[in-house]
Amino acid sequence: MWNVFRTVTVLLSLVLSASAQTREEKVRADRERVEAEGRWLYNDLDEAYRQARSSGKPILVVLRCIPCEECVKLDDELVDTHPGIKPLLDQFVCLRIVGTNGLDLNVFQYDTDQSFAVFMLNADKTIYGRFGTRSHRTEWLQDVSLDGMAKALEGAITLHSRYPANKDALAGKQGKPLEFASPERYPSLTDQYSSTLDYEGDVVKSCIHCHQIGDARREYYWSRGKSIPERILFPYPHPKSIGILFDPDQCATVKEIAAHSPAENSGLRAGDEIRSINAQPLLSTADVQWILDNVAPSGGSLSLELSRDGHLLTTTLDLKAGWRRADDISWRVSSWGLARIALGGMRLSTLDDLERKRLAIGQGKMALRVRSVGKYGAHATAMRAGVKAEDILVKFDGRDDFSREADLFAHVNSTHQPGDRIEIQVLRQGERLSFSLPIQP
Repeated sequence: MWNVFRTVTVLLSLVLSASAQTREEKVRADRERVEAEGRWLYNDLDEAYRQARSSGKPILVVLRCIPCEECVKLDDELVDTHPGIKPLLDQFVCLRIVGTNGLDLNVFQYDTDQSFAVFMLNADKTIYGRFGTRSHRTEWLQDVSLDGMAKALEGAITLHSRYPANKDALAGKQGKPLEFASPERYPSLTDQYSSTLDYEGDVVKSCIHCHQIGDARREYYWSRGKSIPERILFPYPHPKSIGILFDPDQCATVKEIAAHSPAENSGLRAGDEIRSINAQPLLSTADVQWILDNVAPSGGSLSLELSRDGHLLTTTLDLKAGWRRADDISWRVSSWGLARIALGGMRLSTLDDLERKRLAIGQGKMALRVRSVGKYGAHATAMRAGVKAEDILVKFDGRDDFSREADLFAHVNSTHQPGDRIEIQVLRQGERLSFSLPIQP
């Protein structure tokens, strides 16, 4: 009875104080709440492996930032309110990880610009699938849903029931080792963070956030005078970049196919259920992104097995060299670091046709609006040079054929090093102005 009273008291106190909590308090309150409820293990991967070996259950790992309001909402809803998910969770050993300190990056490889990522795996670390996809800074609904989460969990349970007979088919879901085995070992993080969260001190400041892994990987190359590999510059391409929009309520069912895209050229149609790519079974859009990031060649083909109108079909998806660059990376947290390096802190957006016509800028010519300029530190470099918000960037490093912000990131990465200078031209109230910007370290 005392344990029940204590649990109720803890939960009630957390609810009453939530609106006044600092970030530090929210992190600590989240731990108290989860441990009081008892469904999830908290930041204890070794214990999750132990319980999975003992029970024979698969493991469900949810990595999410605290306190990100968007992913808190999704996480709480899937646990507390969705009728299809709650009973499925009973078939898993459930683990929540709220910081990436000490995370095994040879197992847990994912799109680090997200703040909510899900893994379903065996106790021997064989991965059944991933869940969690994002193509916008705050909006999730076009990419993921609770119904889609339930379908992924069901698929993982099915794969687990067939294991280890299907072990060979699942082998491709394990990626190659990264530059370092855990985040705190990257040079830009090693002096600031340890392998564990500091609950005895300032736990918030001790936490390595997901996006910092991607930042550290880029900095590892750039700080050594090397270009950032294209795979790291354009990570985890969204299926939209090859012309596929998936139904967020299903595992990997095509909702729309873009005209003149690699997907259309492969013969894919709306309604097709993609069962596997290069023999890897799919549980979600995140599995497709994993393959695009880790398996798809820079130029080459992927083999697809799909179900259409009750029939199994195979097709080939051909990808041309440079296909990754079609992905939109402007929404990513990591793009802020790239904007600092390449643009002196400018953030850019593409002009529409009406604006082009009004400003007499021809099609095919660069026309990127400066939607903001940074105000502090290295992000304020463009502002200090004289660039203002609402300027129209029309020439960059002697060229006027760039069409997107990401094109400038790629150009600087492949042709410049820290300390170089580039010349830019902007259009401001009918006048062309020139500025010089340094490439940042």
